[in-house]
Amino acid sequence: MNGKLFAQAIIKFVLGFLLVGVLVFLPAGSLAFFNGWLFMGILFVPMFIAGIVMMFKNPALLKKRLDAKEKQSDQSLVVKLSGLMFLLGFIVAGLDFRFSWFALPKGVSIGAAAVFLIAYALYAEVLRENTYLSRTIQVQENQQVISSGLYGIVRHPMYSATVLLFLAMPLILGSVFSFVIFLAYPFIIAKRIKGEEKLLENELEGYREYKQKVKYRLIPFVW
Repeated sequence: MNGKLFAQAIIKFVLGFLLVGVLVFLPAGSLAFFNGWLFMGILFVPMFIAGIVMMFKNPALLKKRLDAKEKQSDQSLVVKLSGLMFLLGFIVAGLDFRFSWFALPKGVSIGAAAVFLIAYALYAEVLRENTYLSRTIQVQENQQVISSGLYGIVRHPMYSATVLLFLAMPLILGSVFSFVIFLAYPFIIAKRIKGEEKLLENELEGYREYKQKVKYRLIPFVW
């Protein structure tokens, strides 16, 4: 086991847990926020398990996933907009609970939690299929086009999974106002995809042919 990588992963996990907890529960003004705990559980328990699996099975992939510093300026803007979306969305969800603006039925939150877990499973499958995935846009040494499995349906299945994940989050938290904020995500990720595909066309051999084979970027039969 790589001790340095393990320490880096644990530190980022703990900081992420604390940050999300503060953003959700501080505005809520109470720890008696059931939807908040439901969200924290289904977000961080699978994340912890996935991290442990990658640590032992594919530490190189884990290292790529921990590297979130985007080098391209336009993609850096995408990351910042996503961060702003999360910041506002979590705070608004907490405030929604505190002031009882509009409480979604518990059934909606439970259903959204089920969608979230399904999307998490799809995300894990994408990581299994494509070991070249990193959190920054780049073409790696010896990288090849992946066209099987989920990549045979859409060109960016990881982003498809994140759309489901992120749109489910505010519903798990029980906030329709937060959901409106998170509706920005499909547009943010569309901008990222356009920049990513431009780079892949220029630097990844066979990607132009792959685009001809798989027509849809994010959603089958839509876009």
